[in-house]
Amino acid sequence: MRADAKRNYDQILAAAEAEIARSGADASLEKIARDAGVGSATLHRHFPSRQSLLEAVFHDRVEVLCAKARELSTAADPGRALAGWLRDLAVFGATTRGLAEAMLYATPAVSDCEVMLRDAGGTLMRRAQAAGDVRADVAIDDLLTVANAVSLATRDATDAARLVTLAIEGIGGPAGHSGG
Repeated sequence: MRADAKRNYDQILAAAEAEIARSGADASLEKIARDAGVGSATLHRHFPSRQSLLEAVFHDRVEVLCAKARELSTAADPGRALAGWLRDLAVFGATTRGLAEAMLYATPAVSDCEVMLRDAGGTLMRRAQAAGDVRADVAIDDLLTVANAVSLATRDATDAARLVTLAIEGIGGPAGHSGG
């Protein structure tokens, strides 16, 4: 990539990240181009679709989540490792305002970010299933849907973590509690 093309690419990504954080996944592409100091044609030359721009914005952050999943894949408590990773995913989605929405707009050809998350989370889930911490009929797509739903329902890290924990642990009280 030529130096000026690389500079334009980087400016578009920076402007897109800021605008998506403010406005979500349906942020104005024209505003992103304007904020980046480029024309609409330049934006579309680098990113032919909204989805390709969203994927580029989130790719590095998704890589961090996947690296964390790889670290957790050897944890002594696979169920706790999976739960922690799902909380991190929901918090990330809630606080970036765009990941959860971007996943809703995914094209039929599954996006790179979704594939990366599915693979990373799938490894953690299979370990947790083998340890008896997760039911055998649960699929990684189910868990990603829960984390995504929480991300869409809240924009606050604390609430996202609390709601994912509630979804994972359920509403049951201590064992043997009859409820009154």
